[in-house]
Amino acid sequence: MSAKGKVRIESDLALKRRARKINAELAKQYPYAHAELDFRNPFELLVATVLSAQTTDVRVNQVTPVLFARYPDALALSQAEPADVEAIIQSTGFFRAKARNLLALANRIVDEFDGTVPGRLEDLVTLPGVGRKTANVVLGNAFGVPGITVDTHFGRLARRFGWTDSDDPVRVENDVAELFEPRDWTMLSHRVVFHGRRVCHSRKPACGACPVAQWCPSFGDGETDPAKAVKLLKYELAPGQEELLARMLANTDLAAQIRQETQRSSL
Repeated sequence: MSAKGKVRIESDLALKRRARKINAELAKQYPYAHAELDFRNPFELLVATVLSAQTTDVRVNQVTPVLFARYPDALALSQAEPADVEAIIQSTGFFRAKARNLLALANRIVDEFDGTVPGRLEDLVTLPGVGRKTANVVLGNAFGVPGITVDTHFGRLARRFGWTDSDDPVRVENDVAELFEPRDWTMLSHRVVFHGRRVCHSRKPACGACPVAQWCPSFGDGETDPAKAVKLLKYELAPGQEELLARMLANTDLAAQIRQETQRSSL
């Protein structure tokens, strides 16, 4: 039974304390947590995040080097031929719709924001293809403005942790925001997403290998046997990836670079 289907008798204070214990433990588990989209500036992060819809960050990171080499800023992208952009981003899926959004987005940035990606939520969400999730990704990671990024992983874990009972991303964002200080929102988002991708999977969470199991009301939804659960772990936590995990733990500031190198070598 999922957390949503369980009866929970917990005061608001107890919920907040439990939530913060989970965050503290995830911080120990993933001191190298970071945005897994590769970017060098707000424009690149904005475009990459729009492209990430319905695909993986790994796939987006494979196409953006070519895209940004040809269109390094909003002005250049606004002048692009749709067919040329479509050809570059085709592997990300829904490429025609994404290309339309990117060209419209670039034109809006040029016409209304002097070619510079705006740094306010209320401005970002007016751009084609940009919702609150994308806006919070850009604000938190490119502008240092605290924000909670509710993607599919974050929403799933927030419900499993009992932080919310809603499927609505805005409601999830608001519910979780009440449990944590704003200064924690951006890194909390990274940690929860990291945990969702590596341990707390959608179909079969590795409960028996979960570092926050003791505070999770959904423990038992997945594999509880430790030996079997370990085999479900992914990425740098997966069996056989001990060297990669050690490198990322020893070089937390270089974790994104290490990840990029690992991905390139596996292509």
